[in-house]
Amino acid sequence: MKPAEEIIGAVGFSVMTVRPGDTSVAMGVGDLPIVDQSQLINLMEHAAVISLDEYLEPEETTIAISIEIISLSPAQIGAELRATSRCIEVENRELTFECEIYEGERQIAAGQIKRATVERVSFLARTAALNLIKEG
Repeated sequence: MKPAEEIIGAVGFSVMTVRPGDTSVAMGVGDLPIVDQSQLINLMEHAAVISLDEYLEPEETTIAISIEIISLSPAQIGAELRATSRCIEVENRELTFECEIYEGERQIAAGQIKRATVERVSFLARTAALNLIKEG
């Protein structure tokens, strides 16, 4: 991972059009045909991950460790949503992002995501070992 001072301020963008399968009704967590909060989280996470493309080593990736989201306005089927994320803090291997989602000029959601940098192979090896211990 590059030095913190290079990563802070990194920006990522992501866009989605709300489809019928993206709604609370389709997800089974509500009875309104509005974008489900899980889709908003996915959109913000995607923007955060994209912002790191040039700052991680090829063997590194990040995993989500905490997510806070505030839904400010509903979005219906057909709405085009765009998310932005900006890295605001790097502490050891933990990165914090401020995220926002808009439909046009109307803000749909805001959030904060924390992601931890991990080395892919060793992380997957630890995960596999934990599963073996759990099964044994």
